Amino acid sequence: MPDSPAQQSIDTEWVRDQTEQFWEEQIIDSLCDYIAIPNLSPAFDEQWESHGFMHQAVDHVKHWIEKQHIPGLELTVHEISGKTPALVAELPGQLDDTILIYGHLDKQPEFPGWLEGLSPWKPVRRGDKLYGRGGADDGYAIYTAICAIKTLLKLKRPLPRIVILIECSEESGSPDLLAYMDALESVIGNPSLVFALDSTCGNYEQLWVTTSLRGMITGELNVSVLNQAAHSGAAGGIIPSSFRILRQVISRLEEEATGLIKPNFLQDQIPAHRRKQAELAGEVLKDNFSHLFDQVAEPISTDPTELVLNNTWIAALEIIGMDGLPEVKKAGNVLRAYTKAKLALRLPPTIDATVALDKLSKLLESEAPNAASISFNCDSPCPGWHAPTEQPALTAALQQASKTFFGLPAMSMGCGGSIPFMEALATRLPDAQYVVTGVLGPMSNAHGPNEFLHIPTAKKITACVVSVICAWAER
Repeated sequence: MPDSPAQQSIDTEWVRDQTEQFWEEQIIDSLCDYIAIPNLSPAFDEQWESHGFMHQAVDHVKHWIEKQHIPGLELTVHEISGKTPALVAELPGQLDDTILIYGHLDKQPEFPGWLEGLSPWKPVRRGDKLYGRGGADDGYAIYTAICAIKTLLKLKRPLPRIVILIECSEESGSPDLLAYMDALESVIGNPSLVFALDSTCGNYEQLWVTTSLRGMITGELNVSVLNQAAHSGAAGGIIPSSFRILRQVISRLEEEATGLIKPNFLQDQIPAHRRKQAELAGEVLKDNFSHLFDQVAEPISTDPTELVLNNTWIAALEIIGMDGLPEVKKAGNVLRAYTKAKLALRLPPTIDATVALDKLSKLLESEAPNAASISFNCDSPCPGWHAPTEQPALTAALQQASKTFFGLPAMSMGCGGSIPFMEALATRLPDAQYVVTGVLGPMSNAHGPNEFLHIPTAKKITACVVSVICAWAER
């Protein structure tokens, strides 16, 4: 594919040097200070407002941006009563166009299992990796956006108006975001291009563009059989086990031998072009699936295309928490009164999450075995997202950026996770184009122990943002 004039005119070595220098001299230390702040998302810290960590994180980033002295950049922290704050930076442009860059600052909880010398709130740099909670998911996003803007301004080119929107409730399903999108509608405007820097990458050798996101339903499934626990020798064989009934009810949803999600209402047709992209991605990643994570078990398939589709277009269930079970070392011979499990069900991108939730609740709660008490208390469902058809100009810009700064072509693939912002924005801006990408690659372990930011990838993505914006401005 021939380069466009815009792509030919960038001094790519200069852009590479600028981003490298800015990351090392201006970003790393500040990002480390951000990692040290335990600003848990509201779902994991109901007292987030009184604890003050979220405001501390926002203030830290705001003050860092102010120190960059970017001409014309208007920086504002917006706060709606009872909701997490939102940080907005607006750079006026010379072109009649708007580009929106999105990220978030809230974090997942600590999670056990960090290696010796590492912890969630202790930033540690080891070679190319910066360990600590929230650096990759996705505190780096605001730093990338500011670095890109400073580099673009030095190029002295006509630019679109650029708006950066950083929220603080994404890890809780973005419950506060819609209110801010309404309040900031005039600021956000009608962007033609949206960057979301909160996604995954299949490897650290090329630019990965996310073409779909799965939806998600989370909720607590509780099975009660007694008002109070009883001696297992006395009650066993008379009162049913709450764990057995829980397992039986979950089997209505999931085939335990394969993990296949059974109900038809949780399945959807995979578009042919997304299946083709999965084949290409599987070919690139086929040797990586055995060590993408710190894994003991083997992947559930030897077919790389199937693994990609399983992770991006097929529903999947995980039990992410349980109550009613004592620690093993404190377990007595008791028939327990109840078992409660927190379910996380990933949905195909195009499934209506609200409709699926209603049907799922009926599936789990109806016809209780042994007339046990069964309840499924749900969180707000998170919708999936399916990217619109990519315009040729954007495809060319992405390919050129990846080849220039990574040395390999850009890859397109769905993401198994969720970004609630994307569907909310796509509903309002159906004509916009989207670049959803990120640094969450092999072993980066967002949400788990030993999360790290792969620094070289973050630098290259920053350079790619600069390159794509230049190409988009001159299209």
